[in-house]
Amino acid sequence: ILVTGVVIRMVQNVFRSGFLVRVAHTLLTWIITLILFLHNTSLRRCEEQGELLLPALFFLLVILSVLLYFAVSLMDPGFVLTDSVKGAQGPNEEMEAMIPQSSTPRLRRCGYCLLQQPMRAKHCQTCKRCVRRFDHHCPWIENCVGERNHRWFIIYLLVQLLTLLWALHVALSGISPAVTWELWFRVNGFLLAALCVVGVFSVVVVLLLGCHLYLISINCTTWEFMSRHRISYLKTCRDEENPFDRGVLCNLWDFFCICRTVMWERVYHRNTQNPV
Repeated sequence: ILVTGVVIRMVQNVFRSGFLVRVAHTLLTWIITLILFLHNTSLRRCEEQGELLLPALFFLLVILSVLLYFAVSLMDPGFVLTDSVKGAQGPNEEMEAMIPQSSTPRLRRCGYCLLQQPMRAKHCQTCKRCVRRFDHHCPWIENCVGERNHRWFIIYLLVQLLTLLWALHVALSGISPAVTWELWFRVNGFLLAALCVVGVFSVVVVLLLGCHLYLISINCTTWEFMSRHRISYLKTCRDEENPFDRGVLCNLWDFFCICRTVMWERVYHRNTQNPV
């Protein structure tokens, strides 16, 4: 019984660590890449003709997408550092509501880890930690997207989309005609499977990237957009009012070009005291 309990805990830890998700992503990526190179696709024809530039570029792009995936997946998303207040782990929502909160949102304390939360931070139930400028917890990278890795997450999506669209084109170039439908499916079966997987992921990445770029352009996170009515520093604002919005160009510049921790309390105070 003791051995069984140890094995169960080990399996649970493997699932919680994101190991299986990362292995599945890596295997799927390289299986599809292998299918595209082994079948009679444009990449294979370039190799046979001695034109190695395009196959080499595609291979490097796949490697770059995998490296960015692991970078975003393993990167610290901006966990809030431990402060002087310690407490028991795992309090429920009732305990969170019992914790006194100041009239200023910046002094709010998390009801789970009992840390003082900077503005725009949120406690992630999966990671068990508070994350600065929390956007969402992504099950595909098995990590939070927050202040420190959000920019890299967008870059990863851009590279991934480029890789997927190129793979889609390569897979279509390898579809061969056949006399009968049965023979056609038999000849093109692996390519069709790769085409379906790549097509589905392409649609998902396009939608995800489009939503994130829109939210970045208005300086809003996914969590703030979805839970605005429950967030203390936003529920008192008007429906279309965002105290962090500085205009599209400034928002994009700040997101992609400013690599520092922002004191959102100051931005909030300045914009609410001096609204445009």
